[in-house]
Amino acid sequence: MSDNTIYALSSGAPPAGIAVVRISGPQAGAALSALCGRLPVPRRATFRRLIDPADGALLDATMVLWLPGPHTATGEDSAELHLHGGRAVVAAMLSALARLPGLRGAEPGEFTRRAFLNGRIDLNEAEGLADLLSAETELQRRTALAMAEGALSRQVEHWRQGVLTLSAQLEALLDFSDEDDVGEGGALLPPGFAAAAMVLAQDASAWLDRPHAEPLREGFRVVLAGPPNAGKSTLFNALVEAEAAITAAEPGTTRDVLTRSVAIHGVPFTFVDTAGLRDDGAGEIERIGIARARAEAQRADLILWLGPEGEGPVAGDVTLWEIAARADDPASPVKAQPRHRLSAHTGEGLDALRQDLIAHARESLPAPGEAALNARQRSLLAQMHDAICGARLERDPLLAAEQLRLARRAIDALTGRAGTEDMLDALFGRFCIGK
Repeated sequence: MSDNTIYALSSGAPPAGIAVVRISGPQAGAALSALCGRLPVPRRATFRRLIDPADGALLDATMVLWLPGPHTATGEDSAELHLHGGRAVVAAMLSALARLPGLRGAEPGEFTRRAFLNGRIDLNEAEGLADLLSAETELQRRTALAMAEGALSRQVEHWRQGVLTLSAQLEALLDFSDEDDVGEGGALLPPGFAAAAMVLAQDASAWLDRPHAEPLREGFRVVLAGPPNAGKSTLFNALVEAEAAITAAEPGTTRDVLTRSVAIHGVPFTFVDTAGLRDDGAGEIERIGIARARAEAQRADLILWLGPEGEGPVAGDVTLWEIAARADDPASPVKAQPRHRLSAHTGEGLDALRQDLIAHARESLPAPGEAALNARQRSLLAQMHDAICGARLERDPLLAAEQLRLARRAIDALTGRAGTEDMLDALFGRFCIGK
């Protein structure tokens, strides 16, 4: 447990119907007693008159909760004050708490960080909670909730127990066997070792093949690309349903990357408008925009190509759709086999494009309520997978045991049993004060 006690407003900014102030740490009980005279019955909402210990003035008359540790959200003694949500009430209470000995205001994410440090949640659940707090769509909420509720953590514990079992088999073999003992297939490994390791590796591989968390968290990234005056900005405005990009007949109007995040029928998208791609006639600033446009194509989940058919940018494995964007203009270039033929001016074909985008994005996003791995989790799970595969292929039990040690180290980093302070600072810095 921490030596100091923290407090913060944990609900939204006042004014509000109710303002919840949380206190956590070894002095939480003393602080609550100082405010209301005596501790209420644990874990039961109790009406109390809250008095400023400095001058005896009434601060509020409201409900309070006393939550002795370790079975609390943070693993510490905690208290909650359910105040009337006016600004003056909240300010007076926070000022009174600041004057109590051993108390200080909480830093962003400090309540959740204490929950992690005290073993109430692991790192994967903390990341899920951070995503839950920032969720803007139902799909994001359900996936984040699955992570926050421990869907991945339970699976990681299953892998950990499997690796520990394999390690124990090797330790027993090394401790008690003699040089003439031979396992399956002439190897020095225990019977059934290779088969059990294969099951663990296949299970991890199935999780690695799941859709990634980034497109869900950041929005499925759709980049509009093409030469100048191809209609990119007009289509961009139509898709985000706002006049976000300047449109004009002059070539090179768009000179920088413009992004806008929107949800279409609950699916999060990030649409990206880019500078027109051309090799000649661009000024210095426009050339910088063109370079950024090419870089955005490499980052895309999908490219909508509004230029001449077959001339779209090659961007690794990124999917490219041919779009004929000026169906209302008889002078526009003709495409033989566009994925969509539309007009952002008249609205022709826009609904079909939106429905196609939704269906395509859903194939790349986690199913509702399905846990999804972020880049950190994928990297560590891949390390675990490779180490288990390496152990399975070894004939020397000492070398196999070393591979399993590497697998356990990756698992410990995955759950936060091992990690760096910088990574933890970055994660918990995503939280607001009071969470």
